[in-house]
Amino acid sequence: MQALLDAIAAMPPSGDACRIFHGRGGRYPGCEQWTLDAYPPVFVLTSFAPTTDDELGGIGAALHTRWQQIAPPGQQDGLTWVFQQRGHDLRREGRSEARVMSGAVPEPHVVTEGTARYLVHVLRGQNHGLFLDMAKGRRWVSDFAADFLHREGRGAKVLNLFAYTCAFSVAALQGGAAHVTNIDMARGALATGQQNHQLNGLHGGASFLAHDLFNSWGKVTRGGPYDLVIADPPSYQKGSFVATKDYARLLRRLSELLAPGGHALLCLNAPELPLAWLQAQVREHAPGLQFIERVAPPPAFADVDADRALKVAVYRAAPHAP
Repeated sequence: MQALLDAIAAMPPSGDACRIFHGRGGRYPGCEQWTLDAYPPVFVLTSFAPTTDDELGGIGAALHTRWQQIAPPGQQDGLTWVFQQRGHDLRREGRSEARVMSGAVPEPHVVTEGTARYLVHVLRGQNHGLFLDMAKGRRWVSDFAADFLHREGRGAKVLNLFAYTCAFSVAALQGGAAHVTNIDMARGALATGQQNHQLNGLHGGASFLAHDLFNSWGKVTRGGPYDLVIADPPSYQKGSFVATKDYARLLRRLSELLAPGGHALLCLNAPELPLAWLQAQVREHAPGLQFIERVAPPPAFADVDADRALKVAVYRAAPHAP
């Protein structure tokens, strides 16, 4: 546990939401069960294995000591941290429990990432409303939208599949996209997504469709073609998306969704599936796409095996024939 305590002792003052410690990456032997995230002003400690009151007491003391050093003036007594215990089988729903260990979680709880603001819910379920390992993916989307506007003289048309709370949409519109179509089965997540747009002063340019993609593609294809298609599906969510079965179904539709020369941002968060698996799926089911680059996770999410980490791959469709 010493590596976690060392990370706490060195963590910077609160700013953007970010990961502080990533034991899951295997770079700190003996600390594989721990992660620590900052959702200012709240710290969220997660354990993926059983823990003891003594361990939690030691971590809490380290957080308190560091908070005394980095807290804004007059807030030294305001440390808030949450502990989340997760079960061993992360594919089973409901295997997590979160409790406030100190302080009070604000409601609403709004965090920042660069110039963007997002609602989060650190006491509700395993997903808190903003996936911190996708920060560079959101930056890529914002930069793509800005470059497209500069190059083409118009805003990009974007399709955001499995949109969740629509953080990609916020990033795209802040970069200069003309319109983003957000699609997700979960109405509650999309409602939060709409709030995220309001938080960022984005009162137009986005639509929100609660829809099971695989039931009907008509609504999606009629809105195209798109200059950018973002696909960030769950890796294993029974009744929604199972990567080993459903990614192929998605890829077979990409050619009719993308404009000539359009880009696709394909995401895969399955530790057991390497980037080569995703690339092979694209070659088989969307052979017209060209691999451009991999967008690496933030440095805080470094893993001893890059294929276990989040995979984010950029592809490009063929341009118009001359």
